[in-house]
Amino acid sequence: MSLNLLKLCVGAESVEDLEAWIAERRSEARARGLPAEQFHTTRMVPTRAAELTAGGSLYWVIKGNVQCRQRLTEIRPFVDADGISRCRLVLDPVVVRTRWQPRRAFQGWRYLPQADAPIDLDAGSGGWQALPAELRVELANLGLL
Repeated sequence: MSLNLLKLCVGAESVEDLEAWIAERRSEARARGLPAEQFHTTRMVPTRAAELTAGGSLYWVIKGNVQCRQRLTEIRPFVDADGISRCRLVLDPVVVRTRWQPRRAFQGWRYLPQADAPIDLDAGSGGWQALPAELRVELANLGLL
């Protein structure tokens, strides 16, 4: 059974915001002649990296709910220009929507066992996922999603 990470997606209003941000960053990297990989930099290096990269994902909490995930492909520790240890969580750029799962705010990241992870939604599921992002957020804030 794989292990996952849970992280707040600060600054994103919706899954669509996250997808647009990923596309923009990858496009900028290509324009500069850099690899168009997507990664998230964090301060702490997960000690269970082997378990995470053996099929695990990074689950994003957006506006108080786990809403999507990205598969973790690699974990790269490094030291930045200021001599501070950091870690790049290299992610598959494909964002997979999940069933919403409420989460309180927290700092950093948390391990998320597969048994506690929300299930993926089918691409053609329609229903409330077909609603505009702003309406989904409002319904979630009202406790209706």
